Amino acid sequence: MCTLAIYFQATREFPVVIAANRDEFLDRPAGEPTTLLEKPHVVGGKDLKAGGTWLGISEYGIVAGLLNRRAGNGGNPQARSRGLLCLDALRRRTAAEAAEFAAHERGSDYNPFNLLMVSRTEGFVAYNRGASIEVVALKPGLHLLTNLDVDDFECPKISASYGKFAELGNRADFQRDPIGQRGALGALLADHNTQLDSRIGTAAGGRPNALCLHLDNYGTRSSSLIFMRGDTPEIVHYFAPGPPCRTAYALVEIPQGRKCS
Repeated sequence: MCTLAIYFQATREFPVVIAANRDEFLDRPAGEPTTLLEKPHVVGGKDLKAGGTWLGISEYGIVAGLLNRRAGNGGNPQARSRGLLCLDALRRRTAAEAAEFAAHERGSDYNPFNLLMVSRTEGFVAYNRGASIEVVALKPGLHLLTNLDVDDFECPKISASYGKFAELGNRADFQRDPIGQRGALGALLADHNTQLDSRIGTAAGGRPNALCLHLDNYGTRSSSLIFMRGDTPEIVHYFAPGPPCRTAYALVEIPQGRKCS
């Protein structure tokens, strides 16, 4: 289960700050952020199995992030890749256009997902619970997204970590300069504290729910910190090609907007 925290229009200088961990099977091949599209220019991590992305940034100042939802029947192996949908959303010029596109896709073509689409001025999450796709707008503030609805405290990861992200976001040094607090954000993503999911339970093999996850064949594969300035087209992306508890973040070269959105 991936985790994505977003501070949307929560600071004066940085209308978008994202801290995200990607959890995936360890044997699923993936590449570090690279150019995925030329027109428009899109940079993101590449799923080398299906060709899509879990997190990408476009020259139009759009960030799209894909998180898988639970599939009660184990999922349809013939369904279209959800990562390709994320990449399709990044072709749009605005977050609103991306959200409209996602809303008109057929939910049955994909396994369940959550898709974040955000710019400096607009933010949306598309939920595919299996039958149809619902799009909700983000209000300004802190939001956490996992494999349930945004800010759903039924999720152990959200209930255990929301207060920590909120406390950091309210600090004066974070409000002044979120990039300068990237170490603190990375430390939150490296948290190994865990809770069992009460909806699964230990008798049914309930799984740990740490933000930084280490299981035998599944775990946190990479981590991203994204900072989008409000007064310039600049977007800054720090990427760790492994779990943030033991992998350093490095600056990624990404498209610097053709147009602020």
